[in-house]
Amino acid sequence: MTRSPTSHSRFPSAPPDGLGAAVLLAFLATAGLFYVNIMAAIVDGIVSGIGLSEGQAGQVGSVNIYGAAVGALTAVFLIRAVPWKILAVVCLVLLIGIDLASIGIQTFEALLPVRAAHGFAGGILTGTAFAVIARTANPDRTFGMLLFVQFGLGGLGVMVLPPLAPIYGTQALFLALALFSLVTLVMLPFLSAYPPRAKTNVSEGAIRWGPLGMTLLAIFIFQAANMGLLAYIIRLGLDYGLNRSYVSTALGLATWVALVGPLLVMICGLKFGRFKLLLASMALTLIGTAVFHYSANPAAYMIANCGTGITWGFVIAYLLGMTAEFDKAGRASAFGGFVSKLGLASGPMVAGWALAGGGGYPSLVNLAVAGLAISGVVMLWPARTLDRARKQAA
Repeated sequence: MTRSPTSHSRFPSAPPDGLGAAVLLAFLATAGLFYVNIMAAIVDGIVSGIGLSEGQAGQVGSVNIYGAAVGALTAVFLIRAVPWKILAVVCLVLLIGIDLASIGIQTFEALLPVRAAHGFAGGILTGTAFAVIARTANPDRTFGMLLFVQFGLGGLGVMVLPPLAPIYGTQALFLALALFSLVTLVMLPFLSAYPPRAKTNVSEGAIRWGPLGMTLLAIFIFQAANMGLLAYIIRLGLDYGLNRSYVSTALGLATWVALVGPLLVMICGLKFGRFKLLLASMALTLIGTAVFHYSANPAAYMIANCGTGITWGFVIAYLLGMTAEFDKAGRASAFGGFVSKLGLASGPMVAGWALAGGGGYPSLVNLAVAGLAISGVVMLWPARTLDRARKQAA
């Protein structure tokens, strides 16, 4: 580590574009949304720990992410007015305080606004971290590191935390979140200053609203369908007769296996075009999701989790990349992240309503399959449009 020439910090700072800084920034970005990676454990913990209904638990998870979506938009304005390290410290302290306060809450009415506030602070933190990552020389590598941190620690979380929920209630869940924020807070002083980059005179160009709108719609439905099922995936396994230990292990392993998805994106790139890759991956997604109907078989449950985890990471990486193609200025990419969070938030809420209506988990699987099928149809037209434009340019 070296001391930043633009900072008077007493702490040595990691080289701003080095691997160490990428790890630190990955933790900073993950801290605000880490609960998303362990959403299944949180929903299960709320149900088994404090006795809320499955529908109420889903709503708690949803408002947490809705708060993050609003916070992410707010960060766009705050990052210009407030030094980013001060903003990060405030958010991390708020996250720790809210998680610790959540331990003593036992009612749905009290937990709902508290977790919404947690999401808002986390969204601001994540938006701030993304803005800082954009100031590095190699943001792609840092976002790649972010994905590995999220999937790796998320896998560990869903393996370790669910068995603790029936014993310790929500205490273990919220303590884990507070501990993660505390570790990130300790890391923060070792980051460089990352001042804003000078503006360029590059023309922003016209936004291609038609295919962009279709891409954003596909992102929303795809994320909602996936997260709606994932939020209840522990409860689904238990309902089909699997034991809690096996369910936790299966989810943890599936989260780590899912790293294959973004790795394949980096390998395949655009050499095969987007249309064919998305068509094939969505077909596999539909098959893998339908396999959850056979979750009474432990092997089927494991295969379905691993398969859909891989395709989730694969497809969403291409969809977010498509938003950048339709708007070179980057405005659409930022909005794509916002739409993605809205989808992640809406999924558990709709799934909770479906379960509250008495449909059961087979109906929830069917709902997810239907949503994924719709998103697949919607995303293929803009993908074909981009492939044709790329061929013409070549």
